[in-house]
Amino acid sequence: MDFHAARQNMVESQVRVNDVTDTPLQLAMRHIARERLCAPSQAFAAYGDVEVAVAPGRVLMAPRDVSKLLQSAHPRAGETALAIAAPYAAAVLAHAGLNVTVQEADPRAMAVVEPYLKELGVKTETADLKTPAGKDYDVIIVEGAVAELPAAWLKALKPGGRLAVVLKDSKIGRARLYIRLDSGFSEREVFDSSPSTLPGFARTPSFEF
Repeated sequence: MDFHAARQNMVESQVRVNDVTDTPLQLAMRHIARERLCAPSQAFAAYGDVEVAVAPGRVLMAPRDVSKLLQSAHPRAGETALAIAAPYAAAVLAHAGLNVTVQEADPRAMAVVEPYLKELGVKTETADLKTPAGKDYDVIIVEGAVAELPAAWLKALKPGGRLAVVLKDSKIGRARLYIRLDSGFSEREVFDSSPSTLPGFARTPSFEF
């Protein structure tokens, strides 16, 4: 399979046509070998308009969604970023000149993505996703949906820092951008999105009598 050609086609047919105009992000997505961040048996699907398995319970977000999520966070070269269960987003941000840490809770997923991420200079942390590794980040991005936003993610931002994440409590989710202010946070919806919910981040069922 010609992965280089598939990569260029992905940008043209799934990224640019969905109003992702950020040039550094486009260039990074033309360069990053997405096939090296998914399960080897799924490499053939790396550039399709689908989520691709990394390990049981872990997927790469579809190209359209992850590119729009990245653009909404307005990443800039030289900034620090935390990519939570987001190996592809981490690779793209690193290529765009950010200092990136990827955090993953599942050692099986980390075993798949870590070799390539280390080649790109991305730091890796294996730890519970609800407790961010470090603090004072300019950008935090999550490559999966959550039903509720952990407060610790917001607290890990520096003033002016941005968190891009999809909140989903039904079949349809909405990507949201949070910005840490000197006092409190702002938030806004940026686009509809329905990625898979991260394991452990679904709403806990309540019982009614």
